[in-house]
Amino acid sequence: MTRRTFLAASASGLALRAAASERLPIHKAVLFSMLPSQLSILDRFQLARDTGFEQTECGTTDDQRQAEEILAASKKTGIRIHSVMNRDHWKYPLSSRDPDVVAKSMEGLKTSFRNASMWGADTVLVVPAVVNPETSYQEAWDRSQTQIRKILPLAEEVKVIIAVEEVWNKFLLSPLEMARYVDEFQSPWVRSYFDVGNVVLYGYPQDWIRTLGKRIVKLHIKDFSFREDRTIKKRVADFVNLRDGDIDWKEVYRALKEIGYQGSATVELDGGNKEYLADVSRRFDLILSGQ
Repeated sequence: MTRRTFLAASASGLALRAAASERLPIHKAVLFSMLPSQLSILDRFQLARDTGFEQTECGTTDDQRQAEEILAASKKTGIRIHSVMNRDHWKYPLSSRDPDVVAKSMEGLKTSFRNASMWGADTVLVVPAVVNPETSYQEAWDRSQTQIRKILPLAEEVKVIIAVEEVWNKFLLSPLEMARYVDEFQSPWVRSYFDVGNVVLYGYPQDWIRTLGKRIVKLHIKDFSFREDRTIKKRVADFVNLRDGDIDWKEVYRALKEIGYQGSATVELDGGNKEYLADVSRRFDLILSGQ
């Protein structure tokens, strides 16, 4: 190898390493429920700011006074509420055969949209359906789409996206299904809320990210460590802190960079004190920097 070739190769290697370490243009958010509940709402928002977060995701809030207190805390601290986690989709699934259950779910969704409109959030996270012995996969698909179409005019009116999330509900078990489910609405107001951790039991986050591409409007960030449970003779996953588990974060980083994702990412772990949250924030920064 000549000196010129060596220098060229070295420069190329440095350029590649620099590109790999470029921080993704993603807003760091913390789930509001991770912040210590014994603190006031304002102090919880301030703690988020003090530990390095830019945004938060709040749950559905019925109490108007509390909703106003949340808004005031957001404005005072500069911590944006970017999304509302809908509350009633598990207890009252949109896919239920019981019209009373569905009605309660839809009312909860309307409250979530009112919260989002008030707080300036641009998405409402929705678990669209639950497959169980009483609800088949096809019924879950059809019923949930029917109800989401009913709420679409409200979403468009308040300019808030319905963000469908994949969770352990035995539904939308592949990125191809998620893509099809979202596409069938033919609406910019229905997109994917992709949870990096939720798919690791039956897939690879980087595959989901590349398949869903621009359909992804928000991200949830969590980590798992896998082990064999000899008692039940199954592979199980335990919640762990970011970068302590088995998710290939460098591949997740590459996939997010490829699709050009520039939105918000909310860490979803157990809560804790200031030191714990600061450590989570630091680990989050490493992930977003491809480390």
